[in-house]
Amino acid sequence: MGYFTSSLSLPQQNALTIDVEEWFHVCGLPSDPVVRRCEWRVEQNIARLLALLSRHGIKATFFVLGSVAEEVPTLVPLIAAKGHEIASHGYSHRLVYDLTKAAFRDEIRKTHDILLRQSGQVPVGFRAPQWSLTPQRTPWALEVLCEEGYCYDSSCNPLPFVGDRQGERTPHRLPAGNGTIWEIPPMVTSTPLVNLPTGGGWGFRFFPCRLIERTIARTNNGGSPAVLYLHPRELDPDGPRLRLPALKSFATYGPRHDVVPRLERLLRRYRFTTLRDLVTTWESA
Repeated sequence: MGYFTSSLSLPQQNALTIDVEEWFHVCGLPSDPVVRRCEWRVEQNIARLLALLSRHGIKATFFVLGSVAEEVPTLVPLIAAKGHEIASHGYSHRLVYDLTKAAFRDEIRKTHDILLRQSGQVPVGFRAPQWSLTPQRTPWALEVLCEEGYCYDSSCNPLPFVGDRQGERTPHRLPAGNGTIWEIPPMVTSTPLVNLPTGGGWGFRFFPCRLIERTIARTNNGGSPAVLYLHPRELDPDGPRLRLPALKSFATYGPRHDVVPRLERLLRRYRFTTLRDLVTTWESA
């Protein structure tokens, strides 16, 4: 059990996070899809997002996939030059519970070196592909992150199927080997039956914006930041899609809505900062 108290929070201070990956990065496929470099779209989508954030004076946290940073070496320096936080999304986009402890550590170190070299920032935050870091299936993962110098993780989603539906919904500290680490879950909307994925992905585009705004307000009134997340492909409703089974396709891509209009609405209404800055504030309180 972790802990989080309202005395550590910044009222109305939230976090926008971006998982920097390509439209074809889908977990659980029998093999990696073969996609030509000319079909990549992450650069144009990140450029659009950076322009949007600049218009609103917002700094965000970018969880960058190491393989994408390696393939597009201009991307991370561009994001960092705008003053955003560079964090780790791992290297290969493989599920953490499909890796051994040694393989996970190798991915963490490889991505760390790439991001540090390209941005000049030491990454202190991590998010697992498809929320695949869980205390039950990867009990060694937080220990590895702590040993490798990470201050926080944002991988434990309190949802059924992809996380722990009974998991905590607010930031808290967890034991990690000989130390502790902050766990910062994404925002969900709690209902009597199930938590709804209103904080990002397909749910962010599917559910009414009024419901998302009520959840942000309720989260803030409880003394916690609302953590939102999105992917570059969500700014690209006409972009390519892999052929997937219907349910997996919806979970991956969701409705073909451009996320920008409702994102702009929220950026105008609420305050946002980086996860790194939130953690720094909590630890200095």
